Amino acid sequence: MGIEWIKPVVLIGSVLYALIGVLIFWISFLIIDKITPYNLWEEIVVKQNRALALVVAAMCLGISIIVAAAIHG
Repeated sequence: MGIEWIKPVVLIGSVLYALIGVLIFWISFLIIDKITPYNLWEEIVVKQNRALALVVAAMCLGISIIVAAAIHG
């Protein structure tokens, strides 16, 4: 392996895949926020709904794992 990750092509590819992954994650979160009957952000931050926050956290982890697996390969 060595110092292969220092090469510009590898570094740019890694940054590009990371940005694509974050973009896909954010779009997925916005879609799920739109299909739920209430505003997730307001419910979690303003009303301090911890149960919903835990469900959203689990959903975020699930989406992240799916995106990472899709990008990895």
